[in-house]
Amino acid sequence: MHDILKKLAAVSLGLLFCTGTALAENIVIKGSTTVLPIAQVALEAYMKAHPGVNISLSGGGSGDGIKALIDKSTHIANSSREIKASEIELAKSKGVAPTETVVAIDAIVPIVHPKNRVRDLSIDQLSQIYQGKITNWKDVGGEDLKIVVISRDSSSGTFEAWGEMVLHKAKVAQQAQMQASNGAIVQAVSKNRYAIGYVGLGYLNRSVKALTVGGVPATAPNAIAKTYPISRPLYMYTDGKPAGETARFLQFVLSPAGQKLVEKAGFVPLPDVKKPPKKRK
Repeated sequence: MHDILKKLAAVSLGLLFCTGTALAENIVIKGSTTVLPIAQVALEAYMKAHPGVNISLSGGGSGDGIKALIDKSTHIANSSREIKASEIELAKSKGVAPTETVVAIDAIVPIVHPKNRVRDLSIDQLSQIYQGKITNWKDVGGEDLKIVVISRDSSSGTFEAWGEMVLHKAKVAQQAQMQASNGAIVQAVSKNRYAIGYVGLGYLNRSVKALTVGGVPATAPNAIAKTYPISRPLYMYTDGKPAGETARFLQFVLSPAGQKLVEKAGFVPLPDVKKPPKKRK
């Protein structure tokens, strides 16, 4: 009987060890839909090179990703904005130490229907359009058509970045149509001749027309130099300094091969990929 118990104990420990190993090779990533294409191409390449690793990925917005990090339901929180002081305090109260890794650079690009003859808008014009103060395309060099304003929802990091860099924290017009993702904005604008929206650089395609801002196009060099006025870094947040498989995955994203995938996804690779993760205080 004693021998049987010893064998059962050994099997139980073996199962526990295997389970722990399996968990160590699972990575959960949640958050920003802007960072989503980068994470998607990176995880596909990483899992192909490391067959024993499973990585799950979901969107939902930067706010949702950071909330999941604070709730300890994700290993990596994708975010298209910097974590807020209030989120850091909440995280600390739950024993979480948000640590950021910049993985790419992005430009937020205003988009219109391809048939819209407007090609350029200033920051002030964009601000007035999104506040509902300019309501007709003829007032900014277009046709006599009512402007349909399309915006990201409030859980989006892109929404918050746009609010700071374009609206200077003024409120978006009540009549604005709020969308849950970059892809949804592209689809809505592509089907509406009167519409204007904004998306991350990696979401541009031929179904919409990108506008220049103040005469400056959203290109990689302009985003890096910040001569394009609506540029920003993209982040992956972890609880403390990343370790184990999570650290190896982030190292891959920051490697030359990973940064080539950033470019493939339509975003701007980092000019310097050797910066260590930064703990947020």
